[in-house]
Amino acid sequence: MTDTSTPSSESAPVEAAEATEEKTSETVASDSDLFRQSEIAADYVEGLLDILDYDGDIDELVSAGRPMVEVVGGRLQPLVGQRGATLEALQELTRLAIFRATGSPSRLLLDIGGYRATRRKELAAVARNAVEKVKEHGDAVRLEPMSAFERKCVHDVVNAISGVESESEGVEPNRRIIVRAAE
Repeated sequence: MTDTSTPSSESAPVEAAEATEEKTSETVASDSDLFRQSEIAADYVEGLLDILDYDGDIDELVSAGRPMVEVVGGRLQPLVGQRGATLEALQELTRLAIFRATGSPSRLLLDIGGYRATRRKELAAVARNAVEKVKEHGDAVRLEPMSAFERKCVHDVVNAISGVESESEGVEPNRRIIVRAAE
């Protein structure tokens, strides 16, 4: 008896290519879809600001294939929280609002009061310092636990420098980066 559910070896590459193409078209959002996500996010954040009685200007944009919302204004530090913890929570809530409205997950990036740009610069300095230590002493350097955003910033800096590499280890919320000499 022949199993008809298994594709023949000749048709398997074609079917695999079609499945990959189908998956790609499902996961790649158009710029208009991404901008729609940023609009939904901006409306949600504006509602939160109204409830909390905070003033802020909201910019919605698409950058590097991601929807983004930036909130600027005075008195916003409580919305960032200690080391960006409140900002991360608000970002997740905003992503849930987008999911509820669209039925699709979002990679929205929320920034409040320019926190992410400032933190990115700080993390670049941390990454360069770790690289210097690795190159000087040869020992791997373990950094403090970081959020996914923070780890990506560090990985980007380390990956741009030859002779070193980085990897994440551990489980959230204690996931950290190890910087070591490249093998």
